[in-house]
Parts: sequence; C-alpha cells; structure tokens
Amino acid sequence: MSGLKIKKDDLVQVIAGKDKGKQGKVLRALPSENKVVVEGINIAKKAVRPTQQNPQGSISSVEAPLHVSNVALIDPSTKKPTRVGYRVKDDGTKVRVARPSGKDLD
Repeated sequence: MSGLKIKKDDLVQVIAGKDKGKQGKVLRALPSENKVVVEGINIAKKAVRPTQQNPQGSISSVEAPLHVSNVALIDPSTKKPTRVGYRVKDDGTKVRVARPSGKDLD
C-alpha cells in the first residue's frame, strides 16, 4: 500500500524530528518509499567529486527525504496542521478533505 495523502506542491509542517515545527512546500513525493522531500527541511551535506568543469570539488547542501508520517498537511483555511481524509463527490471524483474542518483540499 503506497498511496500517499500528501502530494507535490502541498504545504506541510514537520511534526517530528530535528526540524519539528518548520513549514515548507513538498518538492517531490516518493510513494514507493513512503517519503517526501520538503523545501528547506532535513538539509544534508553531500560531497561533490572534482570534475573537469569543477576541478576543486565541493560540499553541497541537499534536501533529504522525510518519512511521510513526520509531516502534516497545512489546512489552507485554518493554516494549521490537519489530518487528511477522502470523500467521493456525486460525479465520482475522489477529493482530499481536511478532517477537522471538512473542507476540500484539492
């Protein structure tokens, strides 16, 4: 089961870990690993090998994936973290719903 309730370009808040309380936009969703990459969160240092174009080499900062259980979607109406549910509309389309307010997220 790899259906994520969080998608690319969603605004999320980190609810556990070293970046707890920070908010950011989801850059990538990795459903097969149940992880998301969030802009400016979980920064890791990565060594870059020297090449012809960059003979010096360097150490760059990249966003590492976070487990999806450590982030919560921000409800656009209340601006607070919320749980996500689903509801099927009358025309048969499935939409994400904010649990506390019941408002559509899509």
